[in-house]
Amino acid sequence: MTEAERRIIAAQGYVELGLYEEACAELSPLPRELHDRVDVIEITLLCLMGGHRWAEALALATKLCAQEPAEPGGYIHAAFCLHELGRTMEAVDVLSRGPVTLRTKPVYYYNMGCYHARLGQIDKSLAYLERAFEMDGELRLHAKKDRDLDCLRAQLEALHA
Repeated sequence: MTEAERRIIAAQGYVELGLYEEACAELSPLPRELHDRVDVIEITLLCLMGGHRWAEALALATKLCAQEPAEPGGYIHAAFCLHELGRTMEAVDVLSRGPVTLRTKPVYYYNMGCYHARLGQIDKSLAYLERAFEMDGELRLHAKKDRDLDCLRAQLEALHA
């Protein structure tokens, strides 16, 4: 295993533990060309998101979408960054224009539900959330404390029943 490979694996581990500064410290000494690798971009993106550095994270998520247009991850992250920047309509647009593979991910439906809730589109929101819960029941627990869904607490309780 090379030193670069070791650093990338260590950075992935730090991200999984929520230790974003440590992850960035592992990646920092890597040669510039390695910072353009998809796995390094993803790790760096997660570090930026963990630090609530939404504009910088959005730039990397956009780069990820360009490098891997058929992969859903970049679109999910780009939309989330846009939402956190108060650009929720754009977040919906990014997910709507993303690859078909997005529709296989429960997080796509969950995030669309959250974004539509924030936009006041309650019926759309509930439809997306219902689909997300069908695909991944664990998301019900997350929804109970998600501030984006505060406007439809009563309706969510009905979905949970």
